[in-house]
Amino acid sequence: MSDSPLENLPHNSPIQPVKFSLDDTIQFRCHKDIACFNECCKRIDILLTPYDILRLKKRLALTANEFLAQYTVPYEMDSHGMPGIKIRTADDNPACPFLSEEGCSVYEDRPTVCRYYALGLMSMRKQDSSTDENTYFLIKEEHCLGHNEPRTITVRDYRKEQGVEFYDEMDQEWRQIVLKKRSGGPTVGQPSPRSFQFFFMVSYNLDNLIVFVQSEGFSDVYDLTADEFEQLKTDDVALLKFGFRLLKQVLFGEMSIPLKADAMQKRVQRRREQIQVDPDNPNSSYDGPEII
Repeated sequence: MSDSPLENLPHNSPIQPVKFSLDDTIQFRCHKDIACFNECCKRIDILLTPYDILRLKKRLALTANEFLAQYTVPYEMDSHGMPGIKIRTADDNPACPFLSEEGCSVYEDRPTVCRYYALGLMSMRKQDSSTDENTYFLIKEEHCLGHNEPRTITVRDYRKEQGVEFYDEMDQEWRQIVLKKRSGGPTVGQPSPRSFQFFFMVSYNLDNLIVFVQSEGFSDVYDLTADEFEQLKTDDVALLKFGFRLLKQVLFGEMSIPLKADAMQKRVQRRREQIQVDPDNPNSSYDGPEII
């Protein structure tokens, strides 16, 4: 059985079935004077990572809720229904909504996928392995003339040139969560609508995550200092990183956030109070999945 999806590509795929390491060399250059400039932005299928969303919502001065509603659509990342997010396009126009006559209007904060093009990143975790491996592949679409440009560059330097290194660093833990869930299937984590709701909130909606962190249910369970709480309220990057730790703790039991000594008793009491308030709607006061 093949351990790489690159070996099972259809014949007409623009993805080249060759793995690249960081020190391998590619021939590619994109610039505003090339004849195909912006063609790759006119028919998109762009998947967004958590850090992509953080950067774009700040760039557009929108809340996470506003950005998700205006610019994204959900999709399922695997057969178990793990939720993902894509950029929304118009029904009659598959172009990126951020494409202008001058080019990308959010270029400094463009998503990871756009930064990588015409490279792609593939993260894999082999069976019985606790770590994931990153490999890279080349995307050659018919319209793209950048592959004919007389410039060679290593994958390592191309990533640095495109500013993708920090993006990957920010989303590394999140990709590990996705890989672990995929490699373990339905037996790993909690494959329930409630856990997927929690995964969506932590991954894509920092507005709702900070509300959850400031909730009574959260403070009953997690033992954070006043300074730690203050940082989460004022620093989106710190909140996102904390969210990834929280996901690992909730889904996989990887304990990195301290719990209060009486957390279990308070949790049970809150559940009883919720049932007494609305016995027909146990989700009427949602405060996340079972977190102990």
